[in-house]
Amino acid sequence: MTGSAAKQKNPPPADKEDAHVSQALRTVYQRAVDEDIPSEMLDLLSKLD
Repeated sequence: MTGSAAKQKNPPPADKEDAHVSQALRTVYQRAVDEDIPSEMLDLLSKLD
């Protein structure tokens, strides 16, 4: 294997910056999931039925 192929097969462990970005993305996602659906959106969805 060449040097680049070996790097792809054995990626280095995540560093602190990667862990920070991962945690930030999880936090943003969870906040989005926890948000209430606006009543205007619920009204529009009910009209689709």
